[in-house]
Amino acid sequence: MIRIDELPQTFEPPNGAFERVILPMTASDRAKVRRRVLAPDGVELALALPTGTKLWPGQVLLAAPTKVYVVEAAPEDVLVIRISSAKEAAFVGHLIGNLHRDIDIDGDSIVVLHDEPMEERLLRAGLRFERAQRPFHGNAIKGHVH
Repeated sequence: MIRIDELPQTFEPPNGAFERVILPMTASDRAKVRRRVLAPDGVELALALPTGTKLWPGQVLLAAPTKVYVVEAAPEDVLVIRISSAKEAAFVGHLIGNLHRDIDIDGDSIVVLHDEPMEERLLRAGLRFERAQRPFHGNAIKGHVH
C-alpha cells in the first residue's frame, strides 16, 4: 500500500517511458480524500489528504519511477441540458444555482448530476434535456438537496 499525504505541486514525468494508470472517480469519489483506492494495476493507494482537498480530472496523485497515477472523471448519472440561447443559459444557471449544484459546460450543453428534484424542476421549466451516463467534471452535491 502506498500512502499519499499530499498532492504533487508540480509534475515532472519520470525519466524514460512510463505507464499512465487511470483512476476513474465520480464527483463524489473525488471529494473523499481519506480512503483507500485500488488502482487498475492492483496497487492500493491510501489517500490521507488534508480535509478540504478536492481532486479533479487530470490530477496526478502519484508519480512513481515507471508509473503515473492520474484521476479521471468516471461516467455517472447526469442530466444534459441543451441550450439554444444566452437567455436560456442564464435561466438554467439561475435554476441550477438556486439548488446549489455544480455544473459542467460541454459545448452547447450544461451538464448537472442527476437527482429527482433537479429532473422535476427541468421538466416544469420546459427545458430540453436528456438523462445520460457520462463523465461529470464538476463537484458533487453537498449536504441536503432541495
